[in-house]
Amino acid sequence: MPGQRSRSVSSPTVAEVAAEAGVGKATAARTLGNYGAVSPAARARVLAAAEKLGYRPNSLARSMTTGITQTIGVIVADVGNPFFAGVMRGIADACEATDYTAIVMSTDEKLATEQAAVGVLIDKQVDALIIASAALRPNETAHILEAMSRRIPVVLIDRKVRGLDLDAVVINNRESARDAVRQFIEWGHRRIAFVWGPALPDALPDRRRLLASAENWLWSETERLRGYVDALDEAGIPLDPALVSTCAHNEEATVGAVGDMLAMPDPPTAVLTTETDAMVGALRAIRAAGLRHPRDISVIGFDDSSWASVIEPPLTMIAQPMLELGRAAAQHAFARIAGDDGDAVIETIPSTFVSRASVAPLKSVAPLKEDAVSADGAR
Repeated sequence: MPGQRSRSVSSPTVAEVAAEAGVGKATAARTLGNYGAVSPAARARVLAAAEKLGYRPNSLARSMTTGITQTIGVIVADVGNPFFAGVMRGIADACEATDYTAIVMSTDEKLATEQAAVGVLIDKQVDALIIASAALRPNETAHILEAMSRRIPVVLIDRKVRGLDLDAVVINNRESARDAVRQFIEWGHRRIAFVWGPALPDALPDRRRLLASAENWLWSETERLRGYVDALDEAGIPLDPALVSTCAHNEEATVGAVGDMLAMPDPPTAVLTTETDAMVGALRAIRAAGLRHPRDISVIGFDDSSWASVIEPPLTMIAQPMLELGRAAAQHAFARIAGDDGDAVIETIPSTFVSRASVAPLKSVAPLKEDAVSADGAR
């Protein structure tokens, strides 16, 4: 009839699929909604009928029936960071394999933004949350506890949160940093800088205050600092807090902090950076000082990226298993959604030390800058 929409443009109903398959509507609904018990033969008939008729599930109706939306909320610090991009890819791969959808939100390490994001995802009735949380201490976790009170499983990724007993998927941060500093030490370096970390009230804290303050850093940062200190202590090298960058989390601040270190009377001969932006900032500062790696200063960084292997000389890096971290976090979430109520599990996935050409023996370090050469070529 004129003015009426053709029935053919609509998706077939569950009842129509049931009729085509020769089963009851309830059996068809359980099969298409992927819940409840259905015999293998009936399931096969329903799925064949659904494919023949071009059935598409109504996710809203299904969620109202089952209480399951088949969505996972993912909250990361920075979607533009190559590390978190890799983690999200791992989560997405796991979700695709199980017909789940990931809803991703970015916080820029701002706790207020994270709190708001959790509220949005609770309202969207996600089945679980995977969070790289900016919370530093128990009194900052009310939003996570709210999700848990609504029986939404929460899995932490990249870092734990002090005071929360939750599943977490992390790397061996402390061991990774310790092994990197050991590498420097084996090559003769003693003035080794640690670059990254939040701003501290003291411009130059002593060892005790530095380590105490680090207990309020993100868990992963604290662990990496501990690994750095472990290696120094093993070698009998005193910790010089002036070689620990406690600047704001941004590239520009890192440039200034590393530049100040390089201007010291006894500057570092090696630098460990703990994040991609920190490495970029450190390299900018090194170039601005007229130096080159590894001729003048050796460098190792966390978060291996494709660019690290193509710059000259290529960078020695600690490669985090980004895809594996994401997939593992998703699997923990799926298990909790399915009803696993066992104790919290901390899964540690080892990093990989990728040795390239940015570390050199201390004896090869040039005593003067490239431009500190007289007109006749004599140093």
